[in-house]
Amino acid sequence: MSNKPRTGLVVAGLSLGTALNPLNSSMIAVALVVLRADFGLDVATVTWVITSFYLSSAAGQPLMGKLADRFGPRRMFMLGMGLVAVTCALAPFSPNFALLCVARAVMALGTAAAYPSAVVMVGAIVQQSHTGQRSNIRSSRPLGHIQMANTSAAAVGPVIGGLLVGFVGWEALFLINVPLALAALLIVRQAAPADAARERGSFAALVRDSDIPGILGFVGSLLLVMMALLDAVPGYRWWLLVAGTLIAALFAWRELRFSPPFLDLRLLGRNRPLMLVYVGFAVFNSIYYFAFFGLPQLLQETGGYEPGLVGLLMLPLAATSVLATPWAVRAMGKFGVRRVMIAGVVLLGAVAALMWLLTGSLAIPLVLALTALMGVPFGAVSIASNQGMFVSTRPQERGVAAGIFQTCRYVGAITATVLIGVFAADGVNQESWGLMTITMLILSAVAFGVTLLWRERQD
Repeated sequence: MSNKPRTGLVVAGLSLGTALNPLNSSMIAVALVVLRADFGLDVATVTWVITSFYLSSAAGQPLMGKLADRFGPRRMFMLGMGLVAVTCALAPFSPNFALLCVARAVMALGTAAAYPSAVVMVGAIVQQSHTGQRSNIRSSRPLGHIQMANTSAAAVGPVIGGLLVGFVGWEALFLINVPLALAALLIVRQAAPADAARERGSFAALVRDSDIPGILGFVGSLLLVMMALLDAVPGYRWWLLVAGTLIAALFAWRELRFSPPFLDLRLLGRNRPLMLVYVGFAVFNSIYYFAFFGLPQLLQETGGYEPGLVGLLMLPLAATSVLATPWAVRAMGKFGVRRVMIAGVVLLGAVAALMWLLTGSLAIPLVLALTALMGVPFGAVSIASNQGMFVSTRPQERGVAAGIFQTCRYVGAITATVLIGVFAADGVNQESWGLMTITMLILSAVAFGVTLLWRERQD
């Protein structure tokens, strides 16, 4: 087999595997109302099926990136896909909502291995043929394919999820992952080059170097802050908030002193371009997921639309985001990463402003137009931020950097889901949607300011 087709097959397998995380994060959007009815939940409680997935992903991405750098991306990718296949085969038999959330968390940990492993593998493949700045430019093509698959999966998720929930039930949201994960595993196992010689070490050394206290501190602080914002334990909101803040401070103190840290804060401190990419990407995703998780609930609860129809109404987002991604790759080659990011953030703010129209009407043509518009900045900013992360890091840091990059996506998504629970505790209606729109506009201004400050790293 020639190198070019083999490389294409590797990228196809990596794209399929990395797409499982955004696919599963978006398919669940149209199942929230059904899960509330099946398990007798309120809006704040049902969001835990989302936040459990994102908490596990947020903790898992940097860890999996570190393990990919240390033990090899091919090995970690296949391990993750195997975990996804097994978990998703068992998840439909969960007898209660708590175990369902646990299954989502374990599945997320498996999918978390895919993206950082893919970035490390792509970097190695590109470096074999190209060096210097030209390799950074050429890296945008395979990364663009992977990002296109991720963008398409996230955008088409509500469509697939709506059909699966409408015709089969929420159980199908898990079962569909089994053949997809196995296919990705087999493709990468067959076509990907063997991992280069890397550190192996003992299991005890792995546990010691994995910074378990740091992982627990990161997840614990996020968990307590979310519980405080959602008032999960009435009467203890401020105690939870103080405890979460204290644990976050202890987490930062430890990470600055532990080697190797779970979350490399020194990497962020010494690399201002990378820090700005992370902050901008987190804010961008908080805006996007306000619409992504809030709109399906608004259409079902206030508009009275069935899950299958809601999924179809989100379909234009998939189409335009797929079209926007290759355009953004070409535009970055012509105008640069920064200009594409700025253009995407400006358009995102404009679309967020237009979302206010839904406070007066939920007519199908209006919904279709807005979801189509939302797909353009989603595709453009996602791939531009992805490439901004890539060119802002050294090759030996890209596994960890890619993991943290994905963590920023989850932090943004968690922020959006928590605030939806705060604004719409009794259900998403047009009044609460108005509050969400105002919040999206404020966050758009923040994202614009951060993007203006970013410059490509000059070594």
